[in-house]
Amino acid sequence: MRLLPALATALMLGTPTLAATCGGPFPAFVDGLRAEAVAAGHDPATVDAFFAQVRQDPRALKADRAQSVFQKPFLDFSKSLISKNRLQTGLAKGQDYAAVFAQAEARFGVQRGILLAFWAFETDFGKVQGDFNTVNALVTLAHDCRRPDLFRPQALAALRLYELGDLDPATTTGAWAGEIGMVQMLPADILASGVDGDGDGLVTLKTSAPDAILSAASKLAALGWQAGDPWLQEVVLPRGLDLRLTGIDKTYSVSDWAGLGVMARDGALPRGDLRASVLLPQGAGGPAFLAFPNFAVLFNWNQSFVYVTTAAYFATRLSGAPPYDAGNPAPGLSGDQMAALQKKLAARGYPVGKADGILGAQTRVAVQAEQARLGLPADGWPTPALLEAL
Repeated sequence: MRLLPALATALMLGTPTLAATCGGPFPAFVDGLRAEAVAAGHDPATVDAFFAQVRQDPRALKADRAQSVFQKPFLDFSKSLISKNRLQTGLAKGQDYAAVFAQAEARFGVQRGILLAFWAFETDFGKVQGDFNTVNALVTLAHDCRRPDLFRPQALAALRLYELGDLDPATTTGAWAGEIGMVQMLPADILASGVDGDGDGLVTLKTSAPDAILSAASKLAALGWQAGDPWLQEVVLPRGLDLRLTGIDKTYSVSDWAGLGVMARDGALPRGDLRASVLLPQGAGGPAFLAFPNFAVLFNWNQSFVYVTTAAYFATRLSGAPPYDAGNPAPGLSGDQMAALQKKLAARGYPVGKADGILGAQTRVAVQAEQARLGLPADGWPTPALLEAL
């Protein structure tokens, strides 16, 4: 097993506090972070200054557990995030920063639509960047034992930003999960993918739109974005298509889909060798999309299925696509009903995770498998009929 340098050094030094990776008294946990930072080679005085004012933030813990907005189905969620004003603002921003977006596509291969979509959804084009103290939020969430493996390294990455002069532990603020700036990037991502887009020698994602745009493009490229390729396209499905072929876990070539009768709702399908999945966010009665490999990359930015699908769809609108055909989806489940369904699926051995009432990718896969087993339309959209049948 290959150890990260900081962890390897600390283990060689026998630092006892590294065993307490989360939980316990908060001051003792912070002392453990200090010891880990010093063992990794950071200057002790700098480490002490960085952690001097850190405090536990109950608001960050509350926000981490309040994610019920993602229980909304795609049509409701997308309508709540995509307004006429937001679309018009996005198109205007695209014109205002046309040269920067052109640079993002030339350097990193990332199209302006997807960058505008994340800029819009993350902070409403920089207007709402969050008022959580970044260091307090990161250390609080690292101390909490729900996701310490995510946030502990981010707290130490924030220390490195402090050393570079790009973060002030007393005044830097952002989202509840420690993301900073107009496109809400975590400290480790800023270190890895931050770009000085305005030429001032700094990476200031809170105040510089060029820095934010190019840094977002750099991050997506590092995550595997394929230059120039599409990410999502609305399609029309033929009558009688075997719905068991649909779902994000199944991919076929565009040529294969075209051979089955799948057609672009607007324009033409992309090149035939490109792999794609047919995505039915609200089942066969709602809108249908082809999701390409770039769509999967977006889950590295945000793991919510409904958020990623909405952002990807909005990016197509910003790129000139028409509004989706909402169709007439079958009634879905409430949050409580979805949680009950997830418990039933978990009892049958499906890896759906926590019963949180959110229809994520793994729950969709399990739903489709059970629909097929029970002889129901296997479109991955859970209905009261499925819940009753289980």
